[in-house]
Amino acid sequence: MKELIKIKSLVSLLFLILPFSFMACNKDENPNTFGNTENELQGNIENGFQGNVIIVGAGASGLAAAKKLEEEGISYQILEATDKLGGRIQKNENFADFPIDLGAEWIHEDKSILNYLIDKPENEPNVETILYQPMNVQLAVGNIISQIPKEEMVDYYANYITEYKFKSTTWYDFIHENFVQNIEQNIIYNARITTIDYTGDQVVLTTENGTEYQADKVILTVSVGVLRSNAITFNPPLPTKKIKAIQDVEFLPGFKLFMQFSDQFYPDVISSETSSGEKTYYDAAYGKESQDHVLGLLSTGISAQEYYLLGNSDSIVSSVIQELDGYFNGLASQNYLGSYIYEDWGQHTFTQGTWTSDFEKSSIKLNDSLDDKVYFAGETYYTHGLSPPSSRFLYNPRLRAKCYTIGL
Repeated sequence: MKELIKIKSLVSLLFLILPFSFMACNKDENPNTFGNTENELQGNIENGFQGNVIIVGAGASGLAAAKKLEEEGISYQILEATDKLGGRIQKNENFADFPIDLGAEWIHEDKSILNYLIDKPENEPNVETILYQPMNVQLAVGNIISQIPKEEMVDYYANYITEYKFKSTTWYDFIHENFVQNIEQNIIYNARITTIDYTGDQVVLTTENGTEYQADKVILTVSVGVLRSNAITFNPPLPTKKIKAIQDVEFLPGFKLFMQFSDQFYPDVISSETSSGEKTYYDAAYGKESQDHVLGLLSTGISAQEYYLLGNSDSIVSSVIQELDGYFNGLASQNYLGSYIYEDWGQHTFTQGTWTSDFEKSSIKLNDSLDDKVYFAGETYYTHGLSPPSSRFLYNPRLRAKCYTIGL
């Protein structure tokens, strides 16, 4: 079996990782990427693999791989470093009168992608969604905030992007309902892998407490940030070209912050000009039929690093409120209810970043297997194979109301 990870349906299922893998700022695809690859992948599973597989990580790509292996009757286990599944797909149900997506949030595609992910032919998904097209959008440059004309936003959504959000559920609910059934019993939690030895016929994985697991094949779905941090030791060491490919991919630090206010004094979106990554305020209750007023902040790259210097989440929130007061004449302080959620993906031990987005530097070496035994999935697999976003959209700040990733 040439490459176990390259299983036919995994091509579609791994779209679940798009939230974290790249900035999908337009819908252009390289038709040769998915078509030829999918045909190649199907042949591998049909060869009749008879061994056992270990999947490292119970995030979206790990669960997608497990679902396919389950369907094919292949023996597998999932080793998850934390005490919960989902990876960067998490939710909070207690903060507001609607569930909060702490990680993946947008459906950065037509809503029919939801059925595509679960191999259903219908275009209309069973879950209720919101067409996300905010028109009240402002641009912040330094301390100056200005309105983006509505006609530019109409042009943006007409010509650059279609995206949705879940109305009363979350990405976590979708994943749990469609991917976790018949899989969760195969997950071993709190199994943090520190060593992967692929010198022998079988791959030996060792956890931080010394427990060993063996498999014929391993599907590694940890984030680029974890790979880059050398949290896992490989024997033999990773090839130089593999290390370079991992280091070359942009994987920015960042966090999501949600704050409750007594009134909505803010627009649908505030996009801030920044030298790297993004900094965007957005109405998290947009289209939710909510009575609560929740303002979200997505901060990655340089803005996140600057916030980190403040030392803790309380200080970050104070700084954010002060900034909003400057934009809106003190209304942030007047309306802030003192309640917030701070989810720091950039400094999370098992994430160490947000999502991949650097198309130009990533290479085919990013997903090369290790001796046909250890395979790389998720953001390490499809990053190099996707068309780059429209430069007009990315670098024209008036059009770039927000380069929404589904993810954070």
